[in-house]
Amino acid sequence: MVYLKKSLGLLFFAFMVMALWQCAKRGSPSGGPKDTTPPQLVRAEPENFTTNFKAKKIRLYFDELIKLEDVQNQLVVSPPFKNPATITPMGAPSKYIEVEIKDTLRENTTYTINFGQSIVDNNEKNPNSFLTYVFSTGDYLDSLTLTGAVSDAVNLKADEFISVMLYEMDSTYTDSTVFKQPPLYITNTGDSLPFFELKNLKGGKYALFGLKDVNKNNMFDQSQDKIGFIADTITVPTDSIYVLNLFREQLNYKASVPSMVAKNKIIFGYQGDYRDMVIESLTTLPDSVSTTLLKERDKDTLNYWLSPTELDSIIFTVQNDKVEAIDTFTVKMRDLPMDSLKLSTSVTGKFNFEDKFSILANTPIVALDTSQVSLNVSDSIPMPYTFVLDTLKNKVDFDFEVEPNQKYSFSLLPGAITDFFGMQNDTLDYNLSTGSFADYGNLRMIFGSDVTYPIVVQLTNEKGVVQREIVASEAQTFEFNHLNPGNYIARVIFDSNGNGKWDTGNYLKKQQPEKISYYPGTIEIRANWEKEETFILSN
Repeated sequence: MVYLKKSLGLLFFAFMVMALWQCAKRGSPSGGPKDTTPPQLVRAEPENFTTNFKAKKIRLYFDELIKLEDVQNQLVVSPPFKNPATITPMGAPSKYIEVEIKDTLRENTTYTINFGQSIVDNNEKNPNSFLTYVFSTGDYLDSLTLTGAVSDAVNLKADEFISVMLYEMDSTYTDSTVFKQPPLYITNTGDSLPFFELKNLKGGKYALFGLKDVNKNNMFDQSQDKIGFIADTITVPTDSIYVLNLFREQLNYKASVPSMVAKNKIIFGYQGDYRDMVIESLTTLPDSVSTTLLKERDKDTLNYWLSPTELDSIIFTVQNDKVEAIDTFTVKMRDLPMDSLKLSTSVTGKFNFEDKFSILANTPIVALDTSQVSLNVSDSIPMPYTFVLDTLKNKVDFDFEVEPNQKYSFSLLPGAITDFFGMQNDTLDYNLSTGSFADYGNLRMIFGSDVTYPIVVQLTNEKGVVQREIVASEAQTFEFNHLNPGNYIARVIFDSNGNGKWDTGNYLKKQQPEKISYYPGTIEIRANWEKEETFILSN
């Protein structure tokens, strides 16, 4: 009986706990649905779209606490203020934004302040997308528009936050204005879509530009900005839609101050095209001093190699007749160690069937003694090879028959390579191995019959680094054999000047970059695959 009472008591207790838990569960707050509503503008002082504007401060009031984020990228004022406006509060949540104008405003001009997506609510950071405040210092608001898109001359995807600029082609406008002055009107693309719209424009004739404005000064800086331009004059109003193709110009030629970096080496830096640079010594060098000039591999530097000398200094002229430039430099000699011969190779370990085996040197190579070089296959079987000594790129290229599933060994005995200073290599051994043909895939690309040649067909990886290329002056089947498995991007350069490479544009010369056409999507290559793709091009 006692046991029955205890059991009933425990059962009743359990029932009460469950009931209370269910009640608690039904009554516990869930927090409600997530806030997805952006902050709303409820009032502006002065009112939005005010005419005959004379205020120095603008206040925008919202229906909830807001913050400003990434305002330096998002905010666009058109026409730009010479002195940036002060915007408060920055960082702290508030129900208003205040814009203090520090400029003397233009007469009879419509201004647009576009906040992009910088205004977000304090809790969930929902943006009030592209809130715009518009006012006019004249009697009416200008209302014309111009639309378009931006693209990148080289890359498949355009950069984010491209500034799109209109310059009024009045009596003061010249081709150099974009280097010196901000535009009359400006907008930018966002961080996802490459489209633009210039609003509240007045009718007239304009020059249209796009800039990747790195230092955000609303002017073109050749050393760091990409530029795109429409060569024709833009007449507003217009129904045309414009595409700005942005590119990096080749830098204008400029010689840098040379410096001595080793007992036998002086470096001459430059920007732009070095091919017309002529470096000469005004100082008479002793008969014992020999010199040679060689471009540094993958750097904008010319290496002036010289036999060690006891001179205190050497005076040089650096001349470029093509751009009518001449500079004079004095290089102080310093007590430094010599650069000695060091060798490296283009490939180590796995050797793909399309690879080229090269030996690279840091000091100028002058001779290769083939009696001190041997190539063996399968550890001990001698194998024939040919070679080319490339004195411009300071390397030796070897060519030999490559077979699958083999091991190759290059041996260089002392004295195989001699450099400009008479230094020679020590014993060196390089080992290479190949895989099976089945480890690779093959790709065949077919183009339409209406392609204008010459072209350059390239395969890049997904980061845009070129893996293979074929230069063609006439129609052919383009075969890329022995590709490593992976995803590739195909593109075609329309090589209008026939030099076998892509050439950029130049704004002042009114030259657009050579066109590049991309195959839509990526091309997957798997091991032991044969793949064929048709690429429809439009010139």
